[in-house]
Amino acid sequence: MPDAVWPARAGRTVIIETMSLTDLLRRAQGGVGLARRLPASLDDLHGPQRGVIVLPRHLCPPGLREFDVTDDDRRRSLYGIVLTRGRRNDMARFVNARLLRQDWPVLSGSLDPKIRRGCERWLNSGG
Repeated sequence: MPDAVWPARAGRTVIIETMSLTDLLRRAQGGVGLARRLPASLDDLHGPQRGVIVLPRHLCPPGLREFDVTDDDRRRSLYGIVLTRGRRNDMARFVNARLLRQDWPVLSGSLDPKIRRGCERWLNSGG
């Protein structure tokens, strides 16, 4: 989609740039790279193995915030959101290390390639 240019008041021009979802998420994170957001170790992931998690607003819009961890599809959606948009403390709080390893073969295919590669390096190094 090309950039749109509209005339504005007082002879100024307003330029609206297009932005990919990846760039938008990166800006929302303040440009913090994945490596700095991942916990130091898999042992730092203390997410629950069952129950319902309600994500904070900085991770999800209202209406899409509740995830039943015992439902495999919902849990993988939750982990995808947290890995993509979460901060270090979000990952530690909401992601369970054992379940992440179990879900990784399916979950990895749905992630942005940069996030997937960063997580794979982290998981293969033992976190």
